Amino acid sequence: MMPVATTAPTAPPRLRPTASQPWIRSAWFDGLWILAPPFLALVVVAALPAAGRTVSALPLWAWVLLVVLIDVAHVYSTLFRTYFDRVRRQRFRTLLWAVPLGCYVVGVGLHALGGSLWFWRILAYAAVFHFVRQQYGFLRLYSRHEQQTTAGRHLDTGLIYAATLYPLLWWHLSAPRNFNWFVAGDFVQHNWPAGRLALGVLYVGLLAAYLLKEAGQWRRTGHLNWPRNLLLLGTTASWYVGIVLFNADLVFTLLNVVAHGIPYLALVWTSSRPPAAAAAPGSRGWWQGRYGVLLFLGSLFGLALLEEGLWDGLVWREHAAVFGWFQQLPAVSDSTLLTLLVPLLTLPQATHYVLDGFIWRRGS
Repeated sequence: MMPVATTAPTAPPRLRPTASQPWIRSAWFDGLWILAPPFLALVVVAALPAAGRTVSALPLWAWVLLVVLIDVAHVYSTLFRTYFDRVRRQRFRTLLWAVPLGCYVVGVGLHALGGSLWFWRILAYAAVFHFVRQQYGFLRLYSRHEQQTTAGRHLDTGLIYAATLYPLLWWHLSAPRNFNWFVAGDFVQHNWPAGRLALGVLYVGLLAAYLLKEAGQWRRTGHLNWPRNLLLLGTTASWYVGIVLFNADLVFTLLNVVAHGIPYLALVWTSSRPPAAAAAPGSRGWWQGRYGVLLFLGSLFGLALLEEGLWDGLVWREHAAVFGWFQQLPAVSDSTLLTLLVPLLTLPQATHYVLDGFIWRRGS
């Protein structure tokens, strides 16, 4: 399952710029885990054989690595900033029970009244919002100490949104692709070549305006905000290549999941480990010790495998080679039971989308 930040993440109070650049943790940490993933994914795409750039079916190894161990796992990382965090568990105690309950009720209602396709369609657009807003959130983090004109800030914001929305709108205005967000037909599509051309012209104009702004800043000050520029470059390249340039499920999933999931995991990890001097006595979580990263990732992988095993045993029946034991579960085909079961299995995703709009607000 591919999994929104309704509100963009803002910097936790402890985060400070270092060496004149607004790193979240440090140059090496941000560079490797937040900024590099889309570029590394692009390198892998360039190394793929020609068939891998056109295939419509995702290979099993890629599904396990990308969808289960990155995409689904990153959904559960929200636990470490909510239910597993003693301070935030108290601060958000009402939300932490109201949001899952509300998401389940709404999900059952959508599945019952709109059918399976509309359920997945609404969830897909919620996921899209999540993916888009995450990039905006990182832009705000990497711009938090900049002194820019209002026009400059608006241009940065416009470009980060265009970098994600242009490929998505292009997708909506094209013929069916060899990939979907969740299920076939979840996006509303209408093939309109003139619309795609018009969007492309506007997009190129916005890119040119941004480059001129940055060139002017370099001439005036001799300084560039490298994290912000690398974020914009990685977002622009990965979304365009994954959706517009190639028409392959493997390429789309690789770029989409790696560029989104790994930076999110890194942000949760670093923001859940306060400096020893700032940590209140007894406030350290069970994942913050010597082997914390192993516990962090191991628990996420375990939960992701459990969720996908339940999906495969109860609903999809597509990956018996991976989830053989779960094949002993009874496959559910009754429409009423599916109306109750499917929203339950997607509840971690839905809860992640909604809570993400609260847990990254300033001071949270």
